[in-house]
Amino acid sequence: IPSVDGTITQLISILDVMFLPPTGVRGSMVITWTTFNETDSMVEYNLWGGKLFTQTAKGNSAVFVDEGPEMRKMYIHRVTLSDLRSGATYVYHCGSEAGWSDLFFFTALNESTSFSPKFALFGDMGNENPQSLARLQKETQAGMYDVILHIGDFAYDMHEDNGRIGDEFMKQIESIAAYVPYMTCPGNHEWAYNFSHYRSRFTMPGQTENLWYSWNIGSAHVISFSTEVYFYLDYGLDLLFKQYKWLKSDLEEANKPENRAVRPWIITMAHRPMYCSDDDNDDCTKFESYVRLGRNDTKPPAPGLEDLFYQHGVDLELWAHEHTYERLWPVYGYKVYNGSTDEPYVNPKAPVHIITGSAGCREKHDGFIPKPRDWSAFRSTDYGYTRMHLINSTHIYLEQVSDDQSGKVIDSFTLVKDVHGPEAWL
Repeated sequence: IPSVDGTITQLISILDVMFLPPTGVRGSMVITWTTFNETDSMVEYNLWGGKLFTQTAKGNSAVFVDEGPEMRKMYIHRVTLSDLRSGATYVYHCGSEAGWSDLFFFTALNESTSFSPKFALFGDMGNENPQSLARLQKETQAGMYDVILHIGDFAYDMHEDNGRIGDEFMKQIESIAAYVPYMTCPGNHEWAYNFSHYRSRFTMPGQTENLWYSWNIGSAHVISFSTEVYFYLDYGLDLLFKQYKWLKSDLEEANKPENRAVRPWIITMAHRPMYCSDDDNDDCTKFESYVRLGRNDTKPPAPGLEDLFYQHGVDLELWAHEHTYERLWPVYGYKVYNGSTDEPYVNPKAPVHIITGSAGCREKHDGFIPKPRDWSAFRSTDYGYTRMHLINSTHIYLEQVSDDQSGKVIDSFTLVKDVHGPEAWL
């Protein structure tokens, strides 16, 4: 989702613009932006190289009130662009006759299942100390990425200073999010006021206020969900069970032979990992992880997700939360299931987990326990982010970029799957 930011005129300021993810309808994208004035919601756009602003789309706005002492009010605008040409580049601006954003561009997602998209993925990026932001801004505008995956924890925190930290953060990411789809999931730092800033400021597919959803790109089915339903029970235990029911249904649909044949990769993204070897006593450091095994202290007991994902042949699980990078060996039930000694990621017998929460924030780095667990393959405390290239139906390449080392690639591997689905584990 593109995001736009900046003062337009004395009459109106457009706080931030985001080029949002696919709506679930082929050939459509959503533009989201924020103003402090009630105005029309319009996007003017055209194909790259053509006459400017030959097409106009209108949408609507919703009032969002921060629940801090000032009860600050803002307007979240959403406009859907439809009938976009697959893989074509468009120029656009958004706003109204009261004032317009800067000029931005985006490429409509290629709808082909043979599309080979490139991603940047990270979590835990703050308004203060966003160490990786400048490099991501440059690489995005240079066309290196088709999609951004922000795996929870934004701004630190969006609700602070009556929502002004959220405003500033959205301005910061506009130089990324106004150009490529910016896909999200909630993290623990979005907890305030029942995740209201996260629910309101972003626009993901589906009808769950961005908490969980899925979408397709190239040969992959991508699932985003909330780990926070396991921890913020005061907001309602029903959310946990609704999400689990939805995940089960979505995975069953994705595993129908006709669907898995065209989208063989299933990739999940969520904030708190099932596994990690950090030294901070987080959920992932414990064998009895809530996310992995569920909770027995609720009525009824809450199911965990490791068995569900394993039984439905999830290939790759992307996480953040820990302010580190960690690549795991293929793992299930605390046991390593490498494809072979020489080629552990060629036809592995369990899902592969990546933790990438070191984009940079005011909480700085986390630390690791001195001796890594048996399932830990590589780990780093450098600030940075992950690149992922969905090469084809059998190969995904991932690499970790160290911002501390001026963009050096410090880890890389290729996941190879000749067979997908639960039968891959046999």
